[in-house]
Amino acid sequence: MAKILIVDDQSAVRTALEVLFQVHGFDTLSASSPEQALALVTSEDVGVVIQDMNFSKDTTSGQEGIELFHAIRRLDPELPVLLMTAWTSLETAIELVKEGAIDYLAKPWDDQKLIVTVQNLLRLHDLGRENVRLRAQGNRARSALSAKFELCGLVYESPQVHSLVELATHVAPSDAPVLISGPNGAGKERLAHIVQANSRRKDKPFIKVNAGALPDNLLEAELFGAEPGAFTGATKLRVGRFEAAHGGTLFLDEIGNLSAAGQMRLLRVLQSGEFERLGSSTTRKVDVRIVSATNVDLRRAIGEGKFREDLLFRLNVIELALPALSERMEDALPLARHFLNVHANGGQHELDESAKRALLEYDWPGNVRELENRIQRAVLVSRGGVISASDLALPGAGDLASSGARGTSAASQSSPPPPRGAADNEERAMLEGALARADWVVSRAAAELGLSRQALYRRMDRLGMVVERRVRGVDG
Repeated sequence: MAKILIVDDQSAVRTALEVLFQVHGFDTLSASSPEQALALVTSEDVGVVIQDMNFSKDTTSGQEGIELFHAIRRLDPELPVLLMTAWTSLETAIELVKEGAIDYLAKPWDDQKLIVTVQNLLRLHDLGRENVRLRAQGNRARSALSAKFELCGLVYESPQVHSLVELATHVAPSDAPVLISGPNGAGKERLAHIVQANSRRKDKPFIKVNAGALPDNLLEAELFGAEPGAFTGATKLRVGRFEAAHGGTLFLDEIGNLSAAGQMRLLRVLQSGEFERLGSSTTRKVDVRIVSATNVDLRRAIGEGKFREDLLFRLNVIELALPALSERMEDALPLARHFLNVHANGGQHELDESAKRALLEYDWPGNVRELENRIQRAVLVSRGGVISASDLALPGAGDLASSGARGTSAASQSSPPPPRGAADNEERAMLEGALARADWVVSRAAAELGLSRQALYRRMDRLGMVVERRVRGVDG
């Protein structure tokens, strides 16, 4: 575990704190001046700073303490700083808490409260550091994958999507059929492009067809082609999608909505690779790789008699199950920034804090497609290049995000927090446990954790945790 840095110009105070922490099993460092403190922050593994507000050169105003706090923040914005203050500097300490200090303790301090506070801060610091490590590891993995394979502009940060992309690029060189499942608007077609772009067929045709939108009377002609005169209005040769995709890839979208007759005709050509144009008795053979996509649970559809099990076996050699955006919310902000660039029309746009919070609190029933539409709208209606929650006009999210209202009830069940790495999940569980034990009264939970309310709110905001206001209660 990281060390506790004690910064105080009084040797008696430093000694008392060192003994207190060492008795409880903590490693400490000490500094008698801001200069020594900054040197230790730079050179040592410091997890928490406990700093006095007044030093010998400035015994009443706290100016040196203010400057030290700001210098530490510049060196490491995530390093928790706990202020030790006399009553003469109380107002200054409160202001620094608003600027990001974890909390302040008045001298003389409460030993038990100080130990609990520091213990929790060190644990949270270790979780934060682990999360940084995991994110850096994820960044390296994504960079390595994009350097080796064509990812067709896919934007993501979530480990779920990274695993899917790894699998897609791994199986792409084969001719195995791929089934991409997931909700509408999640990005299934982009995965299909990745499979094609990294296959041996990348320079061959990539033909797309919405299989579920084809009526039975047009299905055969659309997929397999038709000779002149094959039906009323057929005045010239029509090349079907299978024939057009020869040597390449045929992408069958919305395969779960294909009619029973269409399923039977598709199964035949998948089994043999052979077909006849409508109005022709000549059998043709094609070499086509099949990639299909569906938003339907095909296994349930089989149980309901709506989809052929033998067709699913033909289509589903490799399945890529793309999760909804609400299940991979760490992708929301990177995607939003990407769409800002796409729709900026040469301008510069950025998201303010209310917009970021609204994006993370909304559950995105329309997935990535809805996110792009909301960003496009925001670019059009925003003024000055800064996009706020009101510009996004998300149902139920904009008002909460723009008002910043917080309160004392259980976390909102309709606005799931953005899942991140294991360290963030552990930190979230730690905070939720304290909130639950405190009946979701933030001030009580903060006291248990040894944090100020502001510090707890900041951590909750970073993790996307939402607490709604109760009518009957006021958070103290």
